[in-house]
Amino acid sequence: MLNGLYDKENCYLEIHPGAGGTESCDWANMLLRMYERFLDKNNFKYKVIDIQDGDEAGIKSVTLYIEGEYAYGYLKNEAGVHRLVRISPFDANKRRHTSFASVSVTPEFSKVDDILIKDDDLKIDVYHSSGAGGQSVNTANSAVRITHLPTKTVVTCQTERSQLRNKEIALQILKSKLYQQKLEEQENKIKSITGEESNIDFGSQIRSYILEPYKLVKDHRSKYEDTDPIKVLDGDIIDLIESVLKLKK
Repeated sequence: MLNGLYDKENCYLEIHPGAGGTESCDWANMLLRMYERFLDKNNFKYKVIDIQDGDEAGIKSVTLYIEGEYAYGYLKNEAGVHRLVRISPFDANKRRHTSFASVSVTPEFSKVDDILIKDDDLKIDVYHSSGAGGQSVNTANSAVRITHLPTKTVVTCQTERSQLRNKEIALQILKSKLYQQKLEEQENKIKSITGEESNIDFGSQIRSYILEPYKLVKDHRSKYEDTDPIKVLDGDIIDLIESVLKLKK
């Protein structure tokens, strides 16, 4: 396990809610809390690079920068769609709701110099910082959103007070994302030639967290199950992570 080419690297972890408005935004926030607690328990350092609050509750998106030995190796298989089933706290009729959120994980590649980005390919927007430690202390247009037009890849950063520094960090994230896309394209090409089935699919549902009508967390790849979802949502996910690592070694 953990012998992949980039497993030792630091990484960026992003969470985005699926369709469903407040329900999904709240679920994305629950996932953020789960990962933060996992990182704290396992001595990883992390920083919130960008966070967008939901309109009523939860978050619309968040990006974490995670430092530590084998950060990417441990978290790479968290990429995919996470499904929650629960009695909604936002439903006055106490009905059961299903919510989805997607997680993506990108290694911080140490060599991205060969990724050349033309200025004409970038759309750069600046806006007020938001979220904890953001707008309340920083009212300048320091947050930066960069769109890479050819690939429609969007990265944002608002963690620094300086617009220039936020732009530098966002460009670094963008280069890592583009490099990852390049590697995935190469791997897909090789698999198409050799006839192997490609399993690089971040749109697939990887794990379900069921709070009602029974309690269960199930990873759909390794088939690992845990009957204590509250413990899992409190950051105790190492057994789930290792079950997939053992499957793929």
